[in-house]
Amino acid sequence: MNIGIVCYPTFGGSGVVATELGKALAQNGHNVHFITYSQPVRLSVFSGNIFYHEVTISDYPLFDYPPYELALANKIVEVAKYNKLDLLHVHYAIPHASAAYMAKQMLAAENISLPFITTLHGTDITLVGKDASFETAISFAINESDAVTAVSESLKQDTYFYFRNVAKKVIHVIPNFIQLDQYDFVKAKKDRSLYASDKQKILVHVSNFRKVKRVEDVLRMFDIVRKKIPSRLILVGDGPERSNIDRLCRELDTCAEILSLGKIVDPNGILAVADLFVLPSETESFGLAALEAMAARVPVISTNTGGLPEINKQGFSGMLSNVGDVEDMAKNAIHILGDEKVLEEFKENAHKQAEKYDIRNILPIYEALYREVIAKAKK
Repeated sequence: MNIGIVCYPTFGGSGVVATELGKALAQNGHNVHFITYSQPVRLSVFSGNIFYHEVTISDYPLFDYPPYELALANKIVEVAKYNKLDLLHVHYAIPHASAAYMAKQMLAAENISLPFITTLHGTDITLVGKDASFETAISFAINESDAVTAVSESLKQDTYFYFRNVAKKVIHVIPNFIQLDQYDFVKAKKDRSLYASDKQKILVHVSNFRKVKRVEDVLRMFDIVRKKIPSRLILVGDGPERSNIDRLCRELDTCAEILSLGKIVDPNGILAVADLFVLPSETESFGLAALEAMAARVPVISTNTGGLPEINKQGFSGMLSNVGDVEDMAKNAIHILGDEKVLEEFKENAHKQAEKYDIRNILPIYEALYREVIAKAKK
């Protein structure tokens, strides 16, 4: 198949998943065309059937805000026509789904069929999408999609709740995934001594440091844990809450035990040395960072919100707490870290849970949906 993929090219989960999906499709013999405004951060290696098409935006003084949606639709039409795309898969509803619909109509005027699938990832529905100024447009784009997928059952139900006009639209739940064979870190584990002593446990948090991630809860939880168990905290990422995090570590006098690494394109090497992953988010439609940790045999302390209970099984791959309950998160962390036998059992169970989400299990689901959509479009 000739497949177009539209995504954000950044560190965010939707862009990472879209890029890794495209790479896996290419490995399976499909031709994959990425269409976005810059090269995706995870698209570092090109093969003979992976292509990147940059969306360029004119810097015209008439526009305070350059019309990206129009530029994207135009580029989709161009790529579809000259590369004979069979299907377009857009990740994140805003503005990709509406741009896909616009491109589909322009192509239809030339008797060219381009069915498109929209994958909902989370904040496009739960934060930005529920803004009343977007609701009608997003509902329309979802309804006009040839197929719609959501990364969790929780997000599917949120979509039906926030967008009552899509109640009759079938939404397929296809979870995010990892490539399990990329998480064999025998060599990386040798670097553990760079981050902590043999007597210390390592806790890791990875995020974009937005308020919804509640990174301050990570620091408050760590402050409780370190007083019971010798440990260090590694923070991976950056964002608007960074200054508050720096301030809080000074207040708690924990800065000496916290290592902030900033943005890292591939944090898997850091996960290799971790004993526990902490994700206290206010909401997570899926929780890809938690899944990546489990793939690296790292149990997860997380909140019980959104899609997290679907991947982080209580008492098996990790522990769940209510949003903001720092004391319970710390108690759970101490329970896991305080007994080597318990810790090893959680690590193995985390890996078993991650096996369910290996790309080898998820990719055939997408390919089957692609074939179904293409077949319907040809009727």
